[in-house]
Amino acid sequence: MLFRGWGRSVDGPWPDLATVVDHVGVPHLVVTRHALVRRVLADPVTFRPDNALDAVTPIPVAALRVLAGHRFRLPPTLANNGGASHPEIRGIVADALHPHRVAAQRQWLTALVRERVAGLTAALDAGRPVDLYADLAADLPLLVLARLVELPDAPVGAVKDFARAALELFWAPLDASRQLALAAEVGRFHTVLRGFAATGGGLAARLRTAGHSPDVVVGALFFLLVAGQETTSQFLTLLLHRLAGEPAVRAGLRAGEIGVDDVVEEGLRLEPPIVTWRRVAAVDTSLGETPVAAGTSVVAWLARAGRDPAVVAAPGEFRPGQPGSRRHLAFGAGPHRCVGAQLARMEAAVVVAEATPLLDGVTVVRPPWCPDNLTFRMPDAFVVRRA
Repeated sequence: MLFRGWGRSVDGPWPDLATVVDHVGVPHLVVTRHALVRRVLADPVTFRPDNALDAVTPIPVAALRVLAGHRFRLPPTLANNGGASHPEIRGIVADALHPHRVAAQRQWLTALVRERVAGLTAALDAGRPVDLYADLAADLPLLVLARLVELPDAPVGAVKDFARAALELFWAPLDASRQLALAAEVGRFHTVLRGFAATGGGLAARLRTAGHSPDVVVGALFFLLVAGQETTSQFLTLLLHRLAGEPAVRAGLRAGEIGVDDVVEEGLRLEPPIVTWRRVAAVDTSLGETPVAAGTSVVAWLARAGRDPAVVAAPGEFRPGQPGSRRHLAFGAGPHRCVGAQLARMEAAVVVAEATPLLDGVTVVRPPWCPDNLTFRMPDAFVVRRA
């Protein structure tokens, strides 16, 4: 087990910092307190983002050769870019995901979710189990992203397989054989991205026009297809599962006593799909009373920070609208804060508003299972049926 921070109890003492050693013996300084996590994320000069996309399990030579055969590269673009090019690249991506453009997708997404909910309701009424991950949440964010950002012409399944393979290859504890298989999966789709980066329209064209290299275009598309859609489908699944066990919240939604947006924010606080993020200390510094040497790997524990009792009075309870609920760090903080935050919020609000009634009177047949991963929860099937 590398790091199941999202599964640990919120009870007990709350240290500011803790040193842990991962499966390959690399020490990390784990930051838990909300104030210190925010400080780390908001100061990319002292705590640089250079290691954000480094493989947690060092990739062996055989797998590196596979990636090299596909000309795989991840230059500094978004999450791992602490350089002068970051603001411009981020600005171009942010324009593609502008809140006005996101809001324009709401009506279309609502109609699609309603159609799916109707089909799922009919299946439940007929006594059949339904998978709220596969049949509702899995591809919704990708379909919305495709309407906002021109994407390579590839089957939805191929994109989803690539995104999950990338999350596993770079953030999970792995053996060499699994790394080799994942490198082949990621490399194949990276070749598709490289071709699209050279000729595609939309965001790719805007980045090219701004003078960015093909590697940078590929890097931006790579991160969007992983962080721009996969994490949101994960959050939708985690939130629906949480709501299945919160009948009082569902009743409040039905009665109009609880707002949809408050449910989304409390879900982000308690069930973030990204539980940690990494930084590296650029200089000798300190966090709280702890000295931090230059070169130290710092793990910002986002999920734990959202449950800091200094921020919310009921850190482990799902209480939409409670003071401090919206101070979560599910989207990070500072100049690298998630550029798609409003998109994720809109998608979650639509799903909560339209799909929560599905959860009334159901029994969970199979709760989502999350594999071991330093940063991403990656839930799979969420199966329910009528009680």
